[in-house]
Amino acid sequence: MNRKIVSAFLILTLALAGCTSAKEASDGNKETTPTAQKNTGTLIVARLSDANNLDPHFSTQINSMAVIQHKIYEGLVQLDKNSEYKPLLATEWKQLNDLTWEFKLRKGAAFHDGTPFNAEAVRKTIARVLDKKEPTPKANLFSMIKEVKAVDEYTVQFLLEYPFAPLLSILASAEGSILSPKAIEQYGKELTKHPTGTGPFRFESWTPGQEIVLVKNESYWGDQPKFNKVIFKTVPEDTTRVAMIETGEAQVAEQLPVTEIERVNSSSTMSLGRFDAFAVDHIGFNTSKKPFDDARVRQAVAYAIDKEAIIKGVYNNVGKVANSSLGPKVIGYSTNIKGFAYDLNKAKQLLAEAGYPNGLKATVYLNDNKARINVAEVVQSQLKGIGIDLQVKVMEFGAYIDAASKAQTEMFISGWGNATGDADYNQYNLFHSSSHGVPGNHSFYTNKEVDALIESGRKEADPEKRKQIYEKAQAIEINDVALLPYRSSENLAAIAKNVQGVWISPSGYIEINDVTMK
Repeated sequence: MNRKIVSAFLILTLALAGCTSAKEASDGNKETTPTAQKNTGTLIVARLSDANNLDPHFSTQINSMAVIQHKIYEGLVQLDKNSEYKPLLATEWKQLNDLTWEFKLRKGAAFHDGTPFNAEAVRKTIARVLDKKEPTPKANLFSMIKEVKAVDEYTVQFLLEYPFAPLLSILASAEGSILSPKAIEQYGKELTKHPTGTGPFRFESWTPGQEIVLVKNESYWGDQPKFNKVIFKTVPEDTTRVAMIETGEAQVAEQLPVTEIERVNSSSTMSLGRFDAFAVDHIGFNTSKKPFDDARVRQAVAYAIDKEAIIKGVYNNVGKVANSSLGPKVIGYSTNIKGFAYDLNKAKQLLAEAGYPNGLKATVYLNDNKARINVAEVVQSQLKGIGIDLQVKVMEFGAYIDAASKAQTEMFISGWGNATGDADYNQYNLFHSSSHGVPGNHSFYTNKEVDALIESGRKEADPEKRKQIYEKAQAIEINDVALLPYRSSENLAAIAKNVQGVWISPSGYIEINDVTMK
């Protein structure tokens, strides 16, 4: 076994290759002295929906993760704007062999409750997410970890059950956040109300449905934020969020609908932020219920959907037609995956073969996202052409997620914002049979061959072989149509012109640590 050391500055593609030979990753392994910054008030972020849980081991949606990642909580490593791995709570790392990774930890960092950050904190965090007595929805993401061994106070080793190529991608995700061991013991599942990390912001308050308030961590180990406080305000009305930027009531409006782009571009007080995204929007089917337990019915719908019309008519050509559940920038994406052509005759033929020559009635479920509501209306109109009478049921985001997780939907319109940039995150959560429900498989899709391919893909170190494995899995998934991908998306935001340094990661999380306000 070649024991070369892994570089922290490898690009995402190479790092996720999971090779056992690599170079050292380091930022000098030095202690960091906090840098004092001038305080310049409060940053207000207006967003469509509230969080549902501020515990990284129990949260199930982007709105929650965006609040905690890199603000309240930090992981061992992070992805920068170029999708390169950089040190965070780990200063360097190396892969000792196929099954052992070693991380040197940052000295001088502490949790918001005063507990020192060290190897024991890492060990207890991973033990918590994998605790079989108190199972968490994120346990499947870490199932490859056999043990986290504290070698000394500032050195940990991850001992794996099997080779796992995208380990760094998991550790860089919001789910890889390191929690205060004291807070874990003190709050248990109530940690969502008392999030306690090492990040540059401390949790102050959460008024459900209204706002979440974070304040600057004066004891942060790194460069402190240049403002005192950030408030995430829940503002469901799209036009109201944009108006708040115009009037100075907020500095950032997230989840900007395409209908507001022209308004933002013509404004003298705000600018448009357009950021590449890993996410893919999809139409889903609950495969555990009639009529969508029959693949022919799902395929009929796929043939009847004109994706290009949706991209042009609903999204004003923001984003691109998708044929895969993986976005083009995600490791494992393949241009060889082809979707269903628009063919109403083929759709009608399949419906008849499935026993529905005169069509059928169904309901599509979705959250109160304006673009998705418009998509639902277009789909409703398109499916009339093959005799499907589609009812549209719009729900508050949390209620929709709850219904989808409990198999209470029929069809649904949703999306998946990849948190890691690696195919495994999509594949395991959306399609593996162990991920039914809360983890993300809202289709309740089960295919043993796909399960085997997904499990093989996460173990394969060779990047080209991994790509071939995922290509085969996607080809089966597309034909089975558990999900019908229709759009590779972009992340849009309206940003006040006096604010600099805001960006949205490809995973869909707003990044504010380098924000300056004039």
